[in-house]
Amino acid sequence: MTTAIVWFRRDLRLADNPALVAAAEAHDKVIPLYIHAPDEEGEWAPGAASRWWLHHSLEALDRGLGRHKGGLQVAVARKRAPTGASLDVLREVIAETGASAVYFNLLYDPLIRKRDAKLRKALEADGVDVASFNANLWCDPWEIATQQDEPYRVFTPFWRNLRTRIDEHGPLDEPSLHLAKLKQSASLADLELLPELDWAKGFHEWIPGEAGALEMLSLFADDAVGHYTEGRDLPARHGTSRLSPHLHFGEISPRQVAQQLRDHFAGKKNAPDIEPYLRQLGWREFGHHLLWHFPDTPKKNFNKKFDAFKWEKKDAYALRRWKQGKTGIPIVDAGMRELWATGWMHNRVRMLVASLLTKNLRQHWLLGEKWFWDTLVDADLANNAMGWQWVAGSGADAAPYFRIFNPVTQSEKFDVDGAYIRRWVPELRDAPGKLVHAPWEDPAYLKRSGYPKPIVDLKASREDALMAYQKSKA
Repeated sequence: MTTAIVWFRRDLRLADNPALVAAAEAHDKVIPLYIHAPDEEGEWAPGAASRWWLHHSLEALDRGLGRHKGGLQVAVARKRAPTGASLDVLREVIAETGASAVYFNLLYDPLIRKRDAKLRKALEADGVDVASFNANLWCDPWEIATQQDEPYRVFTPFWRNLRTRIDEHGPLDEPSLHLAKLKQSASLADLELLPELDWAKGFHEWIPGEAGALEMLSLFADDAVGHYTEGRDLPARHGTSRLSPHLHFGEISPRQVAQQLRDHFAGKKNAPDIEPYLRQLGWREFGHHLLWHFPDTPKKNFNKKFDAFKWEKKDAYALRRWKQGKTGIPIVDAGMRELWATGWMHNRVRMLVASLLTKNLRQHWLLGEKWFWDTLVDADLANNAMGWQWVAGSGADAAPYFRIFNPVTQSEKFDVDGAYIRRWVPELRDAPGKLVHAPWEDPAYLKRSGYPKPIVDLKASREDALMAYQKSKA
């Protein structure tokens, strides 16, 4: 009789879980273990919104394991453990259960990579077998390279390469499991993931967990995917898949998404083209490719020329108004309030709020990256860093710095009747016509509405930003 530990991390599902499948095939019993060790992630430990999601996702995983007459085993790692918190927990579980192997799925965050490498070396020195797998990407980041055997820095050729590979392997079925337990497992309450004050009431529309991910994918396949090309830019409607938090926590894999969309439309006449959506998933993959090859990108400019750029001094007042959705720019405020209420923001609007912060206000992109890290349920180190650097102009394949989004023309184009703004900015609910996009154009109405004046002159601040950019180039 052999026993293996399956160490769950951000792969919180039972289907298409290669570490779980491999362990179940090779051993008589499996211990499904989650170790809570946020200290090992340094400043990139999960933010408040991510912790809320993690709690409920772990609950869902525990319920799923109940189908196999068992449950998730939970351990809280000691802070500053001398040999590594997670390593100590694994050694304790091995000593208690006689487990001969540890299986886990890979993560690509820089600190976690280093931790996992040390942990593997130590366990193998103890005589324990260690096996790791790719569960959350189509391809491991090191598997794709240019013809010169270098990492990609531009998305389109990266995608052309990746697209030839994504159909190679389909998703794995949920295995049959014989589960083992620890003498004592911590409770999810012991992890203290939920907020003391329930500010997450607006998160009720989310259903964390594997079943919630599959339900969200089904809704997308039934409706939005057929209008994805145009619908994904309209923040007032559910025109995107909204799978980003489920993908981040590994409740569903890209392989599952692609396969289920293909199956959903197989044999149907006038089936929609799913390629535009698969391409968007490719951007997620590109973010992890960049993080693997350029691990400093969450903290430093990818394009080193931006090291000379003159950011404004941190403006606590402007930053506070931006965070609170009180900039006086309706589409920006709508996005920031949606973020605070739901833990999520439409991608088109993410670009607009980031552009205002980094260009019109000329605040460093790191400030926005940190706020998103704490408030997004889909906060992902690779994609958060890539997104902020893309808008700021300092990233790989980035929008050029002189591409400064005009939030008024953007909202007029993508929120034509102001439905998105009216939902999240109630002060402007009765704004007539196009005034909802730029209420300052009628000072009398602006005063009656109680909505703030714009924090910055959009035209003048755009010119200032471009001048600063020219100076940095010189």
